[in-house]
Amino acid sequence: MNNQLTIIGRVGQAPRAVNFGDTNNKVVKFSLGVTEFSSKKDEESTLWIDVDAWNGLGDRVMQTVTKGREVMLMGRLAINSYTKEVDGRTVEVHKPIMKLTSFHLCGPKPSSADGTADISKKSSRQSA
Repeated sequence: MNNQLTIIGRVGQAPRAVNFGDTNNKVVKFSLGVTEFSSKKDEESTLWIDVDAWNGLGDRVMQTVTKGREVMLMGRLAINSYTKEVDGRTVEVHKPIMKLTSFHLCGPKPSSADGTADISKKSSRQSA
């Protein structure tokens, strides 16, 4: 079975690098906002997807991907499992993430301090 996911959206937070102990492995993490449209509610909403980019690909993400940038991502869907404490009890959490295999920059580069693209006729569908 082939596990491949392709999504287009806007980067919601600046990518951040996380190193793993004594190894040279590192992962770059960021989130992507994807616009959803519900015909039942007749409104748009944003689906947020966490993305992990490992090693060399992560380095390229750090150099080129910025908050607010529209990107097309290709990767595979994975489940990140961890435990956290909620109201004094330990709860196991399962969260879907995208493990990035490649990406493509789309649209104009954001130029303002808040990361929004400098487009005079920006529609609400383009904001994340």
